[in-house]
Amino acid sequence: MSTLEGKTALITGGATGIGAAIAHGLADLGCQVAITGRREEKLKETAEGTNFKYHACDVSDRESVEELFEWAAQELGPIDILVNSAGANIQKRRVSELDPDDWDKLIQINATGAYNCVHFVLPQMRERQDGVIINICSISGVRSNPLGGLAYNASKYAMRALGMTVGEEEHENKIRVTNIHPGEVETPILDDRPTPVTAEHRARILQPEDVAATAVMVACLPPRARVPELIITPTSASFI
Repeated sequence: MSTLEGKTALITGGATGIGAAIAHGLADLGCQVAITGRREEKLKETAEGTNFKYHACDVSDRESVEELFEWAAQELGPIDILVNSAGANIQKRRVSELDPDDWDKLIQINATGAYNCVHFVLPQMRERQDGVIINICSISGVRSNPLGGLAYNASKYAMRALGMTVGEEEHENKIRVTNIHPGEVETPILDDRPTPVTAEHRARILQPEDVAATAVMVACLPPRARVPELIITPTSASFI
């Protein structure tokens, strides 16, 4: 695998789960990494013992995201790799019990949050005619499953459309966009399941480092190659 020496990466949702695993994977190949999330204390904990830079941000708040990119310009310089990994779900997911405020929350975090970051990173990538954007979407963005719930599924379909459209519009500017669609992953989002997830189940599904490996592979591809979409599922899960 090629080195990422001299490259920079900004990772949303970088304090835990998939985002944190990707941060470590990119840093191991020499990339200068910055992580962001809503909880500064968790960011500090994740960054301890590393060279990660960190800055608290709510991706659903456009002004907060603008401040993040202003900070990143000072701390990182141009961003070569943007990873949209921030995401959320809720416990009451069925349409019959979904609170409209929870619908708004998931759309704003999972879909609008990714848009906000893409909006602020694109100008610098266009100027350099180079850049990689990786969206950690979901298999729920490929096919609706009641397990994900109405709002989550809709937000991930929106995130998928965002990535596909930006990828098609911007590839002539040599900006490559990849949607990664993981199946079940052992991350804190499982804590919001309507039914508790057993330790045995958590052990046999994907682990954050599995998804991170795919993201790092995408980031290491030469500029001539792009992967519009990639699906990764647990071996134990059916995909029919």
